[in-house]
Formats: sequence, structure tokens, C-alpha cells
Amino acid sequence: MATIEMESVECVSSSDGIEDEEIQSSVSSHPHNSHPNHFSSKPLNIISSGLAPTSVHELLECPVCTNSMYPPIHQCHNGHTLCSTCKTRVHNRCPTCRQELGDIRCLALEKVAESLELPCKYYSLGCPEIFPYYSKLKHEALCNFRPYNCPYAGSECVVTGDIPYLVAHLRDDHKVDMHTGCTFNHRYVKSNPREVENATWMLTVFHCFGQYFCLHFEAFQLGMAPVYMAFLRFMGDEIEARNYSYSLEVGANGRKLIWEGTPRSIRDSHRKVRDSHDGLIIQRNMALFFSGGDRKELKLRVTGRIWKEQQNPDAGVCIPNLCN
Repeated sequence: MATIEMESVECVSSSDGIEDEEIQSSVSSHPHNSHPNHFSSKPLNIISSGLAPTSVHELLECPVCTNSMYPPIHQCHNGHTLCSTCKTRVHNRCPTCRQELGDIRCLALEKVAESLELPCKYYSLGCPEIFPYYSKLKHEALCNFRPYNCPYAGSECVVTGDIPYLVAHLRDDHKVDMHTGCTFNHRYVKSNPREVENATWMLTVFHCFGQYFCLHFEAFQLGMAPVYMAFLRFMGDEIEARNYSYSLEVGANGRKLIWEGTPRSIRDSHRKVRDSHDGLIIQRNMALFFSGGDRKELKLRVTGRIWKEQQNPDAGVCIPNLCN
């Protein structure tokens, strides 16, 4: 692939009579996440086109939204560029020089984009992949090295980070209970079981097999009837989550409900897991029956365990590995 010299890229209309203005790149870097200290950085290799990634990012970065620009790339008469999405937001005025934008395309910059190969923006988090410019976004949306969203469901938390950072965040900022071990026995009490506010009751984090798991228990409306639901999420990717299984059990008065399944990755949002009903669901009448007494107070004891599935090379089947 031919090397493209940065100084040769000009984005100016040939009919405006204005002196050409060179687009020059700076070597300043732009971090790709709002928490630069949440991850360890790795050295970056120069991409195959011969351009430094920091220079490429600045050259193709929209000055309004700071996202990478994709055709059509627009420019004003003075050569300042911006993406097509932001062009509709600035009322046809260049955000840099305030001149009228018109309908000038920066064809030279679009050609530069077509010829580039760039590293994934999560290279500093460990992703080694390099992609043509136009397929980079598709990869980054599913990259295994992209940051995780905070799994806390009791608020619209926007914090992202790697697993160690999120564990500390849950403990320190959300005051989530932390437990070590792969078995649990929790009692949930609600004074007025007829009140359902679609709110999470409790999130508990368990550490076992060197991994972290989130146990959710909540009340929500399912159709016209309130229900209670417990489910487990794995703090890691979906492929890793498949190595583990869990069971949940609730009961009293000679009755019990048992659920067994695979924990969902926290890549799936809390709402997505809940709305798929992938967990132990207890109808209110059954929950009140389990609670006993005068059925005016909800008292549920949920027990469970987590185990790791191990492949038996001789039999070709998975066997459970229970922690001590």
C-alpha cells in the first residue's frame, strides 16, 4: 500500500479563489475513554500506511463531535472539515471560522480514509487488530477488549472500565456487598409486597474461581402481575461465561422452585437479561405462600451455588467442578 504524505492532503474548493490552506497534523494524542487510568497502556505499532495513528486520528476527527469522519466529509471555503452528521447541527456555519459551509465535499480526505489501515481504538487495552478504515467501526462495536459498562441496575450509572476497576467501583461507590465463595443463602424481606416500583432490590457480588459474579434480585411488573426474579451475571465476556453454571432455589412449606442455567455476561444489559426472563421467576402468590404467616410481608430465602464446567477429555463431556 502506498505511503501518503500528510503535507500533500489539501481540502479546499478550487473555485473559491481563496489561497490553499494546508491541513497539518499535530502529534497530540486523544484518549478514547473517560477513565484513562482504569487500564494499563501498551506500546503502539505504526500502521502499515506509514502514518502515525495519532496523526491519522486527528486528521479524520470531526471538530464538533470528535468522532471519526466517514464520507461524505464536508468542508468550508477555508478548508475546515466536519462530518455529515454535525453539518446539520451547526446551521450551515463552519464551527471553526464561522463561514458559510455550502455543499463542498473534501474528496482528498475521503480518498485518504479509503487507503488507510488503522489499529482498533482499544489497542491500549490489548487489542492487536488492524483494520481498513471503513471496517474499523464494526469491529470496535464488538471488540472483546472494549470497556465494560457498570452492572449496577439501581441507577443509570455511566461508568465504564475493566473488571478490576468496576469491582472497586461497585464496592466503593455503590456500596455493594462483596462475598467470597460459590454458595450463597440470602433472605429478602419486603414489608409491603403489593408495592412494585420496577426497582432492583439488591445486587451482591461473589468472587470464586478467580472470577466475579453479580447476583440480582428484584421485583417488577410482568404484564398485569407483579413477579420477583433472581438471576446471575458474569463479570466478563460471553465466551468465558459459558464455562460456568449456577443454580437458584427458593421454597417453604414443603414446596420449592429450582432454576439452573448459565450466567449471562455483563455485556448484556441488566434490562435485557431481565426482560428475557432468563432466571428464577417467582409469581407473587407463590412468593407469599413461601413467606408463610399472614401473607402481609414478603420473606423469601434464596439459596444457590456456582460451579465451573470442566471438559473430561476421556468421556468428551463436561463435569462440574465445585469450589470448596
